[in-house]
Amino acid sequence: MSAPLSLVVSDFTLPFANHYLRCRTLRQPVAAADGRPWLVFLHDSLGSIRLWRELPAQLAAALGCHALVYDRRGYGESAPFGPEPRTPAYLEQEARTVPAVLAACGIRRAVLLGHSDGGTLALLVAAAEPALVAAAVTVGAHVFVEKETVRGIQAARQQYATTELPQRLARYHGANTEGLFRAWTDTWLAPDFRSWNIEHYLPRVQCPLLVVQGAADEYGTPAQVAAIARQVAGPVRTALLPGLGHTPHREAPELVLELVVEFLSHIASGA
Repeated sequence: MSAPLSLVVSDFTLPFANHYLRCRTLRQPVAAADGRPWLVFLHDSLGSIRLWRELPAQLAAALGCHALVYDRRGYGESAPFGPEPRTPAYLEQEARTVPAVLAACGIRRAVLLGHSDGGTLALLVAAAEPALVAAAVTVGAHVFVEKETVRGIQAARQQYATTELPQRLARYHGANTEGLFRAWTDTWLAPDFRSWNIEHYLPRVQCPLLVVQGAADEYGTPAQVAAIARQVAGPVRTALLPGLGHTPHREAPELVLELVVEFLSHIASGA
């Protein structure tokens, strides 16, 4: 990830009692940014710091905010998953750890930007920690399982077995690759996961929210967007983007950047 010259980029390992996370901060050199919420990026089931590409630096520069990007446990250069088997409530469980990550980095107020699983995490954290979350942006988030989701993950499993997908993922995840892919596919394709649903958390989401999804998302339908927008308590905007799939921030980065900057400009500045 390259960054504008004005940003100070630091990569470091954040230790916890039984694991560690690989982190990156992008800091503004001006004191004004210290009074603004941090931009915190939560990646998807196959994501990492590097797979966000230029978006964290571009948003930090455009909004005048500091940013934190980190590899969730089991991804990228962070510690592998623990020995405990993943349960259907793994996202709810991980959401409880996000405030600890932010506290360890000295972040008291954040704008959460999450993709896919990361978008679901952003919703769960916003619901549980309203004083911590100034706003949230979700891209391709899920709040329940659809048949389209199952079909998309089945196709990804087939690609993993028959293409160079393992080698491509290994460029970003190294020794974590097999574990993270199996954790994702085995969990979401398990029969007992079909009833997973976090809609009951949505009325607790009070912060301003931008819900983005590609209209051609291979892992979900516009019903996800509608369910989120209908049930959150705070102000919400939606953007269903024609012709785009599950990663609109990589498929049409300039469009997504424009949408997010417009949505967050007043929130980030405190105006």
